[in-house]
Amino acid sequence: MNPTRTDVVAAAQVLRGRVHKTPVLTSATLNALLGVDLFFKCENLQRSGAFKMRGATNAVRALPEDVRLVATHSSGNHGAALALAAREAGRKAVVVLPRDAHAAKRNAVARYGAQIVPCEPTLAAREETLAAVLANTGATFVHPYDNAHIIAGAGTAALELLEQQPALDQIWVPVGGGGLAAGTVLAAGEAAQVVLAEPALARDAKDAVESGEPQLALPPKTIADGLRTALGQRNFAILRQARPPVWLASEAGIRYWTALLQAILKVVVEPSAAVTITAMAENPEATSTNAGEIPKVGVILSGGNVTAQDGRAPWPSDQG
Repeated sequence: MNPTRTDVVAAAQVLRGRVHKTPVLTSATLNALLGVDLFFKCENLQRSGAFKMRGATNAVRALPEDVRLVATHSSGNHGAALALAAREAGRKAVVVLPRDAHAAKRNAVARYGAQIVPCEPTLAAREETLAAVLANTGATFVHPYDNAHIIAGAGTAALELLEQQPALDQIWVPVGGGGLAAGTVLAAGEAAQVVLAEPALARDAKDAVESGEPQLALPPKTIADGLRTALGQRNFAILRQARPPVWLASEAGIRYWTALLQAILKVVVEPSAAVTITAMAENPEATSTNAGEIPKVGVILSGGNVTAQDGRAPWPSDQG
């Protein structure tokens, strides 16, 4: 059964005191560069370093008391969040991780006490390895995005953002499996237009929403490792009904804006989080308004689990 906005509101109650109410940052420099008033919801500062802590905590707290072991597959952020949420609920976790998972994410999963099972870096390999884990351990599967409690928990980020900054015209979120995207659609309702962004190398969500048919995941080539999966069934159903616009981001742009966000906002973000601002910059028509007024745009910075990069910060004149 698909979640509703009521489930998002209920999840907010479950999460109270268990996750951070993350800050909203602004930047006159970025406003001037993009011609909009930007409000960055910093889920990169969330516990476990990503918005995933919201859904994982909500899902774990909804499990029956006799469930002692949970398992999942993940590119890293959901695995770390589930490991921490399980530990805090007195449970154990097993996480299937691709061999090329970012070191910061792998280290977080281990630090929070989960058992890591490696696999090849494809969705099929993740699912096949997880099936073996479930068969061998009897663990309860907590899906990284196609789960009603995960979706509702993820939606609480947008719910908070709208409390912190009520008069938004748009809320931009990255889309991979679709948990954050679907949850944001539910949370926002009619209060703000939800706009999705994804890498051009992983454009299944755009094709799925525009065609009305689910799409397979593309080869995992994008640097935005958290967005390499295809939409889950529940997520697709919610997005197919809402039909939010989906804008694409180039790989060069993602690298550029990842560094620029860090340089200007002074916070660490991972490439998946920078996909939104990249797509916005590369598709300026996406934020235009009929009235010609400067739009107020919320941006959910989805995660910050990446090591800091050395080198000179890029500036607009450097982009080639």
